[in-house]
Amino acid sequence: MPDLPSIVIDAESKPFWDGVALGELRLQRCRDCARAVFPARVVCPHCFGEGLEPLLAAGTGTVYSKTVVHRAFGAFAEQVPFTIALIDLDEGVRMMSRIVGETPVAIGDRVRLRVTRLDDAPDAPQLPCFRAEVGA
Repeated sequence: MPDLPSIVIDAESKPFWDGVALGELRLQRCRDCARAVFPARVVCPHCFGEGLEPLLAAGTGTVYSKTVVHRAFGAFAEQVPFTIALIDLDEGVRMMSRIVGETPVAIGDRVRLRVTRLDDAPDAPQLPCFRAEVGA
């Protein structure tokens, strides 16, 4: 099986990936307008303020859109079919992620963070995936 693409970690994204390694979802919040920011950056995209601070997200959200991938390339070719979704996080930002677990999701379903390795290799990166929130 081909290797998964590597993750490039820079100064802005390091707190995010450090959180993923701990099973957390870390975003940013602007001190000027109080809005959540994702992906990480140095300037708020809402008010252009430079006072961004860490925000520990709840790790829950709602499926905004989804697709089931039946054809993929490289390392992902052997993983089909799999579901990719746009998740509206409860903090007010949207992120793209893989849906994991046995329970399929539909648009509008509640989901919860599940940090997952998409490969059995011990050095495979941990990724912020989501699973259906059963009983929600």
